[in-house]
Amino acid sequence: MVGTLGVAVVGFGWMGRVHTQAYIRVPHHFPRLPLRPELVAVADEVPGRAEEAARQYGFATAVRDWREVAADPRVQAVSIAAPNFLHREIGTAMAEAGKHIWIEKPVGLTVEDAHAVADAVAKAGVQGTVGFNYRNAPAVEAARELIASGGIGTVTHVRIRLFSDYAAHPESALTWRYERARGGSGVLGDLASHGVDLARFLLGEIESLAADTAVFIPERARPVGATAGHTRATGGEPGPVENEDYVNCLLRFASGARGVLEACRVSVGEQNSYGFEVHGTEGAVFWDFRRMGELGVSRGTFYQDQPVSTLYVGPGHGEYGAFQPGTANAMGYDDLKVIEAYHFLRSVAEGTAYGPTLDDAVHSATALDAMSRSARLRTWVDLG
Repeated sequence: MVGTLGVAVVGFGWMGRVHTQAYIRVPHHFPRLPLRPELVAVADEVPGRAEEAARQYGFATAVRDWREVAADPRVQAVSIAAPNFLHREIGTAMAEAGKHIWIEKPVGLTVEDAHAVADAVAKAGVQGTVGFNYRNAPAVEAARELIASGGIGTVTHVRIRLFSDYAAHPESALTWRYERARGGSGVLGDLASHGVDLARFLLGEIESLAADTAVFIPERARPVGATAGHTRATGGEPGPVENEDYVNCLLRFASGARGVLEACRVSVGEQNSYGFEVHGTEGAVFWDFRRMGELGVSRGTFYQDQPVSTLYVGPGHGEYGAFQPGTANAMGYDDLKVIEAYHFLRSVAEGTAYGPTLDDAVHSATALDAMSRSARLRTWVDLG
């Protein structure tokens, strides 16, 4: 028997739209899921934005104040896609109201914020998942299985990169993302948080790290109106960029493996250049988000001059089969969020966590905090 789950979306910028579209699509890709999401409410403080969302997607109610969502008995689960500085307040309030939450990373501004939301979810006994979507790529799932099975021997080192140019233009508006008080860390929370999750998902716990950070565009113009995404602004009052454009981090894993994590939001010539290379004593695996359905694999006993072959993912890898019937058919970014929605709804239906949890968010936030401290103190920092 299929039931319904009243869902709401708080914050209707780009990510709010992505969550909404994932809710709409999930029954089509996962028809056996025993819950069907029902779009009950949408909240956004920008005048007219929630009403537009309701007209376009069919939400029953549109409001400007997220507190109305928390008080709405029809709402049983909430997507939190609001700016970072609101994550803790909204996340804890929704959990305390007995609502399951799907919250975007980095879950607040600090590790204390992430802990607060995680504690609220645990105390309320609700389900909580976090938007670490890149782990949902079928090729990443395949890489994890290969690594765990010893397919490339003992892992020796990994390199994880997250380069993008979304903030490279000097006329990019000085939005909340560039302020400590509202955005928290810069590229750390935005991109390096994904890198930490991928590192842990593939290789296990990080034991210690050493990091360096930099701001390459120190000043931007303030926007004169509402913004969404990474819009440009000219003529506005200039203000300082308060958080990081770039981070480079050395990692030591509990397994003994070593790693490098590098992320930048102002990399001219790089568009969503995300990926990893994991090397072991008997092989290696390589993945590039822009070629999401391909996994480079090197295995054998050659060691030196060992060739690399391309594995095209198919129905036997991760949740690929819910989207395409045959190997090498392309998937996209939004498909990863549909998988995320599926894991969230399945968690609610079964009472068991699937996908990244608030505990993963705490681990990521702990690593990001350690990166900040390491860069400031110019030393290694233990995560234990």
